[in-house]
Amino acid sequence: MQVRTKRYIGKFFTHLIIIFFAVLMLYPIIWLFMKSFTPNDEIFSNITALVPEHFTFENYTAGFIPKGTLGKSFLYYMGNSMGLSLAVVVFNAASCSMAAYAFARIRFKFRNIWFAVVMITLMLPYHVIVIPRYILFNNMGLINMRDVAGMNLNFLYLPLTLPKLFATDSFFIFLLVQFMRGIPKDLDESATLDGCGKVGIYFRIIIPLSTAALVTTALFSFLWTWDDYFSQLLYILDSARNTVPIALRSFIASDSVSNWGASLAMSVLSIIPCFILFFSMQKYFVQGITTTGLKG
Repeated sequence: MQVRTKRYIGKFFTHLIIIFFAVLMLYPIIWLFMKSFTPNDEIFSNITALVPEHFTFENYTAGFIPKGTLGKSFLYYMGNSMGLSLAVVVFNAASCSMAAYAFARIRFKFRNIWFAVVMITLMLPYHVIVIPRYILFNNMGLINMRDVAGMNLNFLYLPLTLPKLFATDSFFIFLLVQFMRGIPKDLDESATLDGCGKVGIYFRIIIPLSTAALVTTALFSFLWTWDDYFSQLLYILDSARNTVPIALRSFIASDSVSNWGASLAMSVLSIIPCFILFFSMQKYFVQGITTTGLKG
């Protein structure tokens, strides 16, 4: 009985510590949500207070048609970000899964060397390749394509989406390779006896069994693209094609009055798709992370 009591007390304090750190981590989100209903002149008057003295919905009203974003609704820029993020998700999942399949299941000359080269790029800081990549895209005419064949092609976001077709995100290749190595190779042999080639094995065996890893790839691709500010600021020159991070930045002006209330309100709206996506895919995400690294 005494042992059981000590066990309950231990679990109680363990859960108490977990709850404390959970509240500590969620505090910025709670603060953001509550301040989005606070008038502009009260947001920083009492910065530690969570409950505002006066509730207002003007921040959300002003955010939908802000002066700093050409009078367009914030939902318009959320649509831009959604289109860009979904394109990156599809391109990353397709190209990285093909590259991972080649490294994990197909034997070819210098396979290990090429895989090592891909892994080395993981240690290459992004800022090292910013200038060479910008010069390359600029010379290819992919930046600000409003005058190509009389059409405005900036909606394609080619500097941000085109590289994803060539499996440039080595992290996802590594993730998928480790997952695919855990799939029994007996399935490949059975499929080969049934007349499947490499392409058939990829579509009928590997892809259906790699759902968890593909969902993890899609989730990370979406979140990283949705939250990316630097790359989108660098390559998006057409204001009509601005995305959520750039639209949020337009509320904060260095030479005029900043609309902090609208910025906080639209920040709340901007994180809703991320929450919905993460919690709806949480089961596959956990499975994809926990099973990565197992080898058959």
